Amino acid sequence: MKLDYLNENQIKAIKHKDGPMLVLAGAGSGKTSVLTKRVAYLIESGVNPYNILAITFTNKAALEMKERILSILGNTARQIQISTFHSLGLKIIKENIEYLIYDKNFVILDSDDTLTLLKKIIKNMNLDTKIYIPRVVRSKISNVKNELMSIDEFKKIEFDDNIIKIYKEYINTLVNNNSVDFDDLLILPIKLFKENPNILMKYQERFKYLLIDEYQDTNEAQYILTKMLSAKYKNIFVVGDADQSIYA
Repeated sequence: MKLDYLNENQIKAIKHKDGPMLVLAGAGSGKTSVLTKRVAYLIESGVNPYNILAITFTNKAALEMKERILSILGNTARQIQISTFHSLGLKIIKENIEYLIYDKNFVILDSDDTLTLLKKIIKNMNLDTKIYIPRVVRSKISNVKNELMSIDEFKKIEFDDNIIKIYKEYINTLVNNNSVDFDDLLILPIKLFKENPNILMKYQERFKYLLIDEYQDTNEAQYILTKMLSAKYKNIFVVGDADQSIYA
């Protein structure tokens, strides 16, 4: 793989093999290109493609990354796990469903489904949907889940008891209906790993090299999941631009 058209720092990032590395650069500076070329470099230097996990934030970006890496490596790249955080979480859940409270036919609710469910819960509680606006409630619940807050922690920042009641009913309804929402695709793998260290160890051995694009957009759940997976080998390589952070 030729690197002669890249600058010194890009080459340094690509050739960094073991241990953690954070790459910060502005928009249009070739961060994603550096990440994809690093994947190729790892394989050329002897890393098994099966042990590489590359993560980005949208399905479109993941597909583009796959195409880039395929163009460099050919069919070897098909052994690499390239996905979004949520599709990775879904993979982990499906592979270990017997350790969770759901059966294998669980349903994933999209944003419209969760909104419909919350509207129903709010109405069943005889609450005014003009005061307890379903979209606002959904956003609060999503934030709580992504920050990995317990119900007791939520109570400390939410002073409206009705919101707490809606949240509890929402969680119970999901479980009773064998359903998960989009946020659960991150939360359940974390729960699984915390309760089953042997399963975490299996994925640490599987994904010895982690690469994450657009790292500035990680929330708490994504950060914890990443930290758990990379804790053993610490071969984590992340690229991002702090100025583009959606959580800033």
